[in-house]
Formats: sequence, C-alpha cells, structure tokens
Amino acid sequence: MLKNPIIKNILSAIGVAGLGFILLNLAFMLDFFFQSAVIWCIKLFTSANPSMDWPWFPPAMYVAFVILIGLLSWFIFRSKLGVFYKATFMAVPLAAVFVTIGMFLYRWPIIVYSLGGLFFIGVLYYFYRTKQPWLYYYTLILIGLVMLIVGLLGVEI
Repeated sequence: MLKNPIIKNILSAIGVAGLGFILLNLAFMLDFFFQSAVIWCIKLFTSANPSMDWPWFPPAMYVAFVILIGLLSWFIFRSKLGVFYKATFMAVPLAAVFVTIGMFLYRWPIIVYSLGGLFFIGVLYYFYRTKQPWLYYYTLILIGLVMLIVGLLGVEI
C-alpha cells in the first residue's frame, strides 16, 4: 500500500501538517524557556523587571529568538536529513517570519499583508528556481494560509 505514490504523497502531506503543528508548539515552548533563561540571567545583575521596565526589551528578545531559529534552520537545512523532515521543520522558520512581520507592523494591516505576500512570493520563486521538492511548496502554502487566516481572524499568538 505504501508503494503507491498517491498514498505515499497523501501520508507525507498529512505528516508534514501534523508534525509541523507539533514543532510550532515546541517552538513556542522553546521561546518561553529562552526568554525565561535570559530574564533570569539579567535579574542576577539588576533588580529591574526587563520586560516591563525597558520598552526595547520585548522586541529585542523576539529578534534574538528569531536569530536562534535562523541558526537552527541553517543547521537543519545543511544536514543530510530527508526532504520530509526538512519540509516539516520548515514550518517553524516560515511561521516565525510571518509572525515577525505581523508583530512589528500590526498597526498597518495593508503593509503586513503586502510584506507577507512579497515574502511568500519570494520564497515560492526561490523554490521554483532551485527546483525544490513539492513538499516544500506544500509547507509554504500551508503555513502561509494558516498565518493569513490567523491574521484575518485577529487570533493572538
């Protein structure tokens, strides 16, 4: 049954969606632990509450986390992991970029959707030019649609 390419592709698509969702939840947990560890280290040296007292701190923490995701992504995509695993992991950096655009520009929805669309088209073009497997396209479309729905419905992350 798994020899049938149609069944294999359907199971791959379901697997990428399911495992990608789990990885997104793990990324949120990693973000919490990362920020908690940084705040704990800062509190060793000062009595200030950096999240409340320093207005630049929350955006800086988010940028630091996005850099961490970028570094992890670089190692994952340079590894010898299979396409399925890379496409599954790709949900995390894609969602991080879409969320970053939304967080920093939420006051201007037209700019958020325009930049999100440009990012989507740019990644899509990159996949086309480098002849990437269909699972990469699928992950991009899935995460792009999910983030668009999250933005349109006003869901808070």
